[in-house]
Amino acid sequence: MDFYDVLRTAGTARYYKEDPIPDDVLTRVLDAARWAPQGGNRQPNRYVVVRDPAKKQALRDLYFPVWREYLAKAGVGEIAIKGNLIPKLLQDADYFADNFHKVPAIVVVCAHMPDIHPTDLELERDPIVYGASVYPAVQNLLLAARYEGLGGSLTTLLCAEEPAVKAMLNIPDPYATAAHLALGYLSKPFPSKLTRMPLTEVVFSEEFGAPLYPHAE
Repeated sequence: MDFYDVLRTAGTARYYKEDPIPDDVLTRVLDAARWAPQGGNRQPNRYVVVRDPAKKQALRDLYFPVWREYLAKAGVGEIAIKGNLIPKLLQDADYFADNFHKVPAIVVVCAHMPDIHPTDLELERDPIVYGASVYPAVQNLLLAARYEGLGGSLTTLLCAEEPAVKAMLNIPDPYATAAHLALGYLSKPFPSKLTRMPLTEVVFSEEFGAPLYPHAE
């Protein structure tokens, strides 16, 4: 695939076949994560690949109630979701949550907290820099999955159940769970192009709000 086609079509997948992922394909996808940039080359990430049916079922049983709580808040407008197809988006996500255990592989992304050094802890807002050494690797993994013909989905909702997940998978302290990735072949086609805001609304020149590309799409 063309690199930019990978970027434009690597959307969040909700519908998966139950066909297993060949080991060589999964290895290439996981290897892509290693090459992502991270602060000081400290390489804080570890990945637990869950394919055992009983463990996947247990993860689903933890995930589904958290998702339903999120869904309830989205339904009354407490959580903003952008787009014209919100009911379908939520329906697809509900199907995904209910069938989380049927995804061929769930990758639990773990971060070694002593190797992460955020620079925004003193600001009067919630810190965001914690993820700077973690999520580039997640994106590498998801883009490699798309290149290999796999769908992927990143969720952080299950991080709310971190103690139970860590106990189930023997994840030691001081590792944190940073994300859970569903991987598998899709039962529905990939999108031809994702829906995103135009470049004029997200890229600015010299100061916030002054467009760099006034006529870009």
